Amino acid sequence: MYEEMIRSILSELNNSSANIEASAFIFTDGLTIGSVLSVDIDDDRVGTMATAMLSLGGHAAAKLARGEQEQIMIKGNNGYILLIHAGREAVLSVIVRKEAKLELVFLDANRAAQSIADLL
Repeated sequence: MYEEMIRSILSELNNSSANIEASAFIFTDGLTIGSVLSVDIDDDRVGTMATAMLSLGGHAAAKLARGEQEQIMIKGNNGYILLIHAGREAVLSVIVRKEAKLELVFLDANRAAQSIADLL
């Protein structure tokens, strides 16, 4: 039931924009709880990479006096990877095409992250 609700939130997020390619809900220890990913993306790999990025981002934010980390954005040639905290123990990972209007993606992703955080 719980996993179905998370998957529903992720599906709704992915359907909110043609530029969102995939999304996953991950506990900060790297365990992927729910995902809507393409077949060429591995759940475990997404969880492991998200954990590493969260650790490094949190360390950088603290050492550079930027406060508590809220989100991470990585821009590559083919698009973006967004990590947005969903409560204290979880993160929403969103894979986005390069053509995306990031303001709209952030708006939808933040709503989804809050919905997930409310379930915890």
